[in-house]
Amino acid sequence: MIMITATEFKKRRKQISKVIGNDSIAIIKARDICLRNGDADYKYRPDSGFYYLTGCHEPDSLVVICPDGKKGDDILFCREIDPKNVIWNGPMLGLKGAKEELLFDNSFEINYVNEIIPKLMLGRDKVYFMLGVDSEFDKQIVEWTNAVKKEKWARSEAPHELVSLKAIIDDMRVYKSKEEIKCMQKSADIAAQGHVKMMQACRPGIYEYNLNAVFLHSITNHNSQASYLPIVGGGENACILHYINNNHELKDGDLVLIDAGAECDYYASDITRTFPVNGKYSKEQKELYDIVLNAHTAALNKAKPGNHWNEPHDAAVEVITQGLMDIGLLKGDLKSNLEEHNYTQFYMHKTGHWLGLDVHDCGEYSVDGLWVELEPSMVMTIEPGIYVATDAKVPKKYRGIGIRIEDDVLITKDGCKILSDKLPRTTDEIEELMRKKT
Repeated sequence: MIMITATEFKKRRKQISKVIGNDSIAIIKARDICLRNGDADYKYRPDSGFYYLTGCHEPDSLVVICPDGKKGDDILFCREIDPKNVIWNGPMLGLKGAKEELLFDNSFEINYVNEIIPKLMLGRDKVYFMLGVDSEFDKQIVEWTNAVKKEKWARSEAPHELVSLKAIIDDMRVYKSKEEIKCMQKSADIAAQGHVKMMQACRPGIYEYNLNAVFLHSITNHNSQASYLPIVGGGENACILHYINNNHELKDGDLVLIDAGAECDYYASDITRTFPVNGKYSKEQKELYDIVLNAHTAALNKAKPGNHWNEPHDAAVEVITQGLMDIGLLKGDLKSNLEEHNYTQFYMHKTGHWLGLDVHDCGEYSVDGLWVELEPSMVMTIEPGIYVATDAKVPKKYRGIGIRIEDDVLITKDGCKILSDKLPRTTDEIEELMRKKT
């Protein structure tokens, strides 16, 4: 399902080279394998920043970007193909693959990093790396820098400045290319279909984990995997924002909130829908749902170029606050409720976040106290919600109801496009879909 081409990865490395300049070198290490328990590892997933620049899926790898370097502008250190390793773990990239498949100028066996990298540092003023992400690798960078100073061949000055590369990569990743957008659209389509399957499979008496299994089955059939642990919260569990136990029975008359996304070439989708276990919203459920839906619409209307990051949130908060006042869950006037943040007892999170290789993707939301301005090719979520705790001091008929509506949104030159728009959103559409049981 790989949709990002080697040419695009190469283009990203060239962009890094241009930004850091000829007097610098950038070094990025792949994530290590993580032990799960015993001799079993977690399924390997490359670090998002490393993968963004390389397209490499393998551990024990390291990329060096050294503009106008004698051994090439970009170099991949990786494992050479080992027939025994291939027998146990499958195909390997190898040094030849690094150049032919991933378009690196050069490649070396990973075991030679200590010998080669200090020489690549020679004559460079600055070393860019993911400072503070891996303390052991931070130490390794310092050791390589010191090695330059100690060697007799180091006649020119060793690097004297260590600089974080994170901000540069983060800024690049905020803006999605056409290929990335295709990945994210595919990811949203796969996840949306999984949500549809859950709506059609839902009925009183089954368990949250049954719907979780339906979703995983659906996306796996599209050669995808979950982009995060799915949240399947029935009844009052929907009021737990990061609920992942997914082990309670779904009861007649309750809602179930499902927050679940898929990955396509490591690019994530992040979608939430809340629907009735029995296929029919009660009066109170529909009242709260429609408030959230109206807030969702208001936020979408503010998701466009020229507006700042927080405008969709401000719009959603105002609609939710007014809606809660209309049904009696908040008292007083709109202005005072907004100024005193009284709505936070029912709506306590932001209305969205950046989305990309990470579910909560990299990128700043504000700089020097000013909100970031939305621009075309940015991708964010819109996800207002209302959560009424079981002990809330409100009429009993509203207690224990949790609702969130979340979509993945691409900022376009004219406004925005909902990548997850194939999934029903209104109560009428959801009820109609749920009548078509599987």
